Amino acid sequence: MNQSHPHQSPSVSHAGAEVRNDWTRDEIAALFDLPFDELMFRAQTVHRANHTAGAVQLSTLLSIKTGGCPEDCGYCNQSAGADTDLKASKLMDVRAVLQSAAQAKDNGSSRFCMGAAWRNPKDRDMPAIVEMVKGVRAMGMETCMTLGMLTPGQAAQLSEAGLDYYNHNIDTSPENYGNVITTRTFQDRLDTLDHVRSAGINVCSGGIVGMGETRADRVGFIHALATLPHHPESVPVNALVPVKGTVLGDMLADTPLAKIDEIEFVRTVAVARITMPQSMVRLSAGRESMSDSTQALCFMAGANSIFTGDRLLTTANAGDNADAALFARLGIKPMAAAEPMRVAEAAE
Repeated sequence: MNQSHPHQSPSVSHAGAEVRNDWTRDEIAALFDLPFDELMFRAQTVHRANHTAGAVQLSTLLSIKTGGCPEDCGYCNQSAGADTDLKASKLMDVRAVLQSAAQAKDNGSSRFCMGAAWRNPKDRDMPAIVEMVKGVRAMGMETCMTLGMLTPGQAAQLSEAGLDYYNHNIDTSPENYGNVITTRTFQDRLDTLDHVRSAGINVCSGGIVGMGETRADRVGFIHALATLPHHPESVPVNALVPVKGTVLGDMLADTPLAKIDEIEFVRTVAVARITMPQSMVRLSAGRESMSDSTQALCFMAGANSIFTGDRLLTTANAGDNADAALFARLGIKPMAAAEPMRVAEAAE
């Protein structure tokens, strides 16, 4: 269980397994400002104190219900308001989802993540969702779902089914949130995370960088996660993939802000690792456009999870073959699948 610790300045040279939930924005900003080699050294030191060096978790993400979402997230081509060619679909058949999960396991994935473009799931959809969770978990894989906002009752149903992780990203800093989404509030995000945590499900929550935000917003984004009562067990860090027809895609497509500076992206990963030492830090969207060198720096900075396969929800991904080749060059080994520990079990 995470515990708060007395104030410690980021200027202190040693780093270990200490878990804090009382980080200040000034401390986090000071980490961002460190010379790059010093930041990388600290991040790798923290990483090795808490995780196996050279091991990266392979996860697969499947869109089980695509498009038609009533939310107005400015980055998302699944929003009903986005002017894209993406057509809305119905919830996938349970058997088709389980077939995809079996294929992902055969390709080396140890976690299977399922995403639905909903503001929140309807109660009529829950029986099928529950069967998907049970079926994937029976294969010995970790299960993750992202379905939008949840009620406490829905979170309890997912917990009863055995769901290991629930993803609900905070996206950006509290101050920048209204510039990205207007159909729900930052507090709505936190409320769902609280429902998930209270139900005994591990939390997966991160955000997106490269949306035109400032470094202060990246500091605020990390601060919001690192000061939760319990750090998310998984922290996905996405680089915006500008999609024509979305608010941010059209706004940023022809500007230098369309792609975050790669060194700044690596800094964000490193600061996430230092401030949330026991979390899995995942490279998510945007990785397909990163150079091998940038990805290598991210692994050095403490990233230890990726989405593999040719697609994420609706955007391209690097692909299994490219990932295998990169891992071979870097001497990285995929994490072996293991029976995941549930929050409720870990607390006993």
